Amino acid sequence: MHWINRLLALGMTIFLAACGDWVFAPLPFPTPAQHDLVVLTRSGPLTHQTDDAGNATGLEHDLTEAFAQELGVGVKYLIVAPEDMPKRLEGNDYHIAAAWLSPMANSDIRATPPIFDTQDTLVQNDASLPLTELAQLSGKTVHVMAGSRQAANLRRLQQKIPDLAVVEVGQGDILDQLEQLGDGEIDYVAMDNSLEDIANQFVPNLRMSLLLGEEQPIVWLLGRHPNAELAARANAFIDRIQRDGTLAKLEDRYFGHVRRLNQADVIKFLGQIESSLPKLRKHFQRAEAATGVDWRLLASVAYHESHWDINATSPTGVRGIMMLTEETADRLKVSNRLDPAESVLAGARYINLLKDNLPAEVKEPDRTWLALAAYNIGPGHFNAARNLAKQMKADPDAWFDMKRILPLLAKPQYYERLKSGRARGGEAVILVENIRSYYDILARHEPQVQIAARMDGMTGSPGLKIKR
Repeated sequence: MHWINRLLALGMTIFLAACGDWVFAPLPFPTPAQHDLVVLTRSGPLTHQTDDAGNATGLEHDLTEAFAQELGVGVKYLIVAPEDMPKRLEGNDYHIAAAWLSPMANSDIRATPPIFDTQDTLVQNDASLPLTELAQLSGKTVHVMAGSRQAANLRRLQQKIPDLAVVEVGQGDILDQLEQLGDGEIDYVAMDNSLEDIANQFVPNLRMSLLLGEEQPIVWLLGRHPNAELAARANAFIDRIQRDGTLAKLEDRYFGHVRRLNQADVIKFLGQIESSLPKLRKHFQRAEAATGVDWRLLASVAYHESHWDINATSPTGVRGIMMLTEETADRLKVSNRLDPAESVLAGARYINLLKDNLPAEVKEPDRTWLALAAYNIGPGHFNAARNLAKQMKADPDAWFDMKRILPLLAKPQYYERLKSGRARGGEAVILVENIRSYYDILARHEPQVQIAARMDGMTGSPGLKIKR
């Protein structure tokens, strides 16, 4: 009988091992013909979001899209709630978990090399007394996103500070919590400090007071039994994008503009949204109906140019809410630059013309940002900057490169050899970066609307040419 029991035990061991291999078998390597790259993620400003037009955005989203493009495959996103992420990571239905994650402690879930480094921080209203040491958290209540690294960090702190109260919130996003904090509805929020500059655009009265723990790497998690080839390709991809500038360009897309506005700038803009924008919104929305240019972008351009002053006039003669030159106004057949309806519509048409003037291979959002730079310095100077970029082996189709080239137009060693002469290219960079921030703020406070009516005869810019 003993040998029978041993045989049964051996058979059960083999069976369980086989079941384990089956349960945790990796997904097949993604191939163009058969399998997409399956990415586990969650919603958030750093991970995966959908804009008003239905387009997916986010730093981690763009990274995984770039990796999938390198593999020649599509991407299938599994978007889960933050509180469900720990359980889903234990499964085997994904290739990559890209959700601003750090390596899991006491786990055999594999991770890539670090992509970024980050740290958890405590945020409070700047009207409250700042905390200076962790012991001061005693008796305090801290709000945090459920299932986040910050929530786990605070639970560990509770072992040392038992009367620290932690409220894990499963609804909304971190910006919702920060807005509550700014309004005085809650006292403290724990968040990733990578969001600090983004958060300050939306809620200017925040104070980052305490760091909660050590710096942490941000990685992609590959599961317990990752496909060996896929893991090797992911590691090689991360190494390459860190060396060739791809990662720096993607970071610039999401963070490159967020340090331009100071607290006073944001407070003033938020006040103008309440007081001045309601009277002007119809002009921006009608211009969108006519041209297809997002009305919030037009409002952002107008705010940077004139602070929404319909009678604005500069010493150089540019006038109106969109600060059009007399030459541009004549070309666009504007009879009165101080008429906000005419000015906004002409500004929208001019932006479209400048975008049309760029090569077809220039992609969004760079296409819009480059057009805005040309709006500021004029197409002649802008095209001179593009030629200078080519001479300096920079990419004239990428805002990341052109924001470095444009300021050179004010230096004699560069502008003296250009037919167009000197230009204040640095101001064009500031304009574009500020407009990006204003647009981000408006996009959060002013949801896009369906503008069904299109104004006859104004859907494009027929017959108009921009001088090169």
